[in-house]
Amino acid sequence: MELSEIRNQIDDIDQQIVKLFCQRMGLAAQVADYKRENNLPILVPTRERQILANVAQMAGPEMSNYTRVLYSMLFELSRSYQNKRNMISGELHEQIAHSIQNTPKLFPRDPMVACQGVEGAYSQIACEKIFQSPSIMYFKSFDGVFSAIDKGLCQYGILPIENSTAGSVKKVYDLMIQHNFSIVRTFRLKVDHNLLANKGAKLSDIKTVYSHEQAINQCSGFLRNLTGVEIIPVENTAVAAEMVSKSGRTDVAAISSRACAQLYNLENLAASIQDKGNNRTRFICISKNLEIYPGSDKTTIMMVLPHRPGALYRVLARLYTLGINVTKLESRPIPDREFEFMFYFDLETSIYSEEFVQLMCELEDLCEEFKYLGSYCEVV
Repeated sequence: MELSEIRNQIDDIDQQIVKLFCQRMGLAAQVADYKRENNLPILVPTRERQILANVAQMAGPEMSNYTRVLYSMLFELSRSYQNKRNMISGELHEQIAHSIQNTPKLFPRDPMVACQGVEGAYSQIACEKIFQSPSIMYFKSFDGVFSAIDKGLCQYGILPIENSTAGSVKKVYDLMIQHNFSIVRTFRLKVDHNLLANKGAKLSDIKTVYSHEQAINQCSGFLRNLTGVEIIPVENTAVAAEMVSKSGRTDVAAISSRACAQLYNLENLAASIQDKGNNRTRFICISKNLEIYPGSDKTTIMMVLPHRPGALYRVLARLYTLGINVTKLESRPIPDREFEFMFYFDLETSIYSEEFVQLMCELEDLCEEFKYLGSYCEVV
């Protein structure tokens, strides 16, 4: 048989499939109407399991797994369509709608903001890009930033969440499980690392280098070429520069920003030492209250999924069905719950879209637990 003939047969079958699919979705709509009138749940796991078993048996051994996958997707499409017809505004959607209505139209200019580190930290640089003239309060740890928001010491906090070279800042993700907050904005900062030392120091003199572990990872190629040098992680790149400055020694150096060279009166022994030229760190700006500013087109949620095969696939299939793009997926272990994980999703969808509203109304159906972390736009 010629290829063109095979393709013609496939086209004929596709026409039949589309016609039957539309008929099936029409019947699903009738089921949705009946369930709404009789106050019945959309999801009936026992029926779905029975259908999957039946179609797998009908398909035969070679095609059974493929058929299961096909019907699993079909169930998600059907359930999404039913939810759309029966969509009821839940508590979360009402909170979001209230926040959209009551959040000021203009982003704050001069709030009190919590940053980790000391003067010259990259968090400070990101903070001054996000806000026009912020008042900054510094804390030693990421936990201190979250606590400042919890206690109302600061209106906002700035935290690094991921780097294009070194990956996610896992400590921040772990703390996100423990604290209640809302993401109100994000910013991608181009990070330029430099080897800073006291006046008169030479590269050959350096025996110890201080910096944050993320900066150390981002400059691993440069550091491998230094012989006999001890690398010591500290809590912040600006703290490292401050330590070197206060030591007065010429055999120690810090990996830090150009701003810290001037701030702490240090010499730049080697500029732009990061492994990749396009090295960017993404920072989140958090608030205790839910604030959703105009133009928000990104959303972050956390989910605890059932510990069984296909749980993550089911969520991704629903997002795909709604046409919502997943820009980041991160998993972190849940404290005191062995082999259970919290999944973080960064999503691209306007807060004004029908798909966003539908997703917010369906979240409870998709997982065991969930946490809405806010909708925001990203400053570039």
